[in-house]
Amino acid sequence: MIKVCIVKRNSSIEKIQIKGHAGYAEYGYDIVCSAVSSVVTTTINALYAFEESIEVFDKETLEIVVKKHDNITDTLLENMIAMLKGIENQYKENIRMEEKNEC
Repeated sequence: MIKVCIVKRNSSIEKIQIKGHAGYAEYGYDIVCSAVSSVVTTTINALYAFEESIEVFDKETLEIVVKKHDNITDTLLENMIAMLKGIENQYKENIRMEEKNEC
């Protein structure tokens, strides 16, 4: 299962952690992992194209840390979360999203 942890402070996203494997299909053929990877990678690339308002750490867990809030950063991250929630709604056994005080 892919686990997405979202940390918000004063309704602003501060950090997003993504870890795990969906387990929908075998490695290389998993459409859930592919969808999540596409959404997250597109968002990160868009944020880097405008300005570096985030830091990304990619080891066993992908972590996005917001360094600066502005309209573009907040809108793109909220859009990413909405898209991931759409995937979660269709594949409840393969992705789980949680909002916490800390991941």
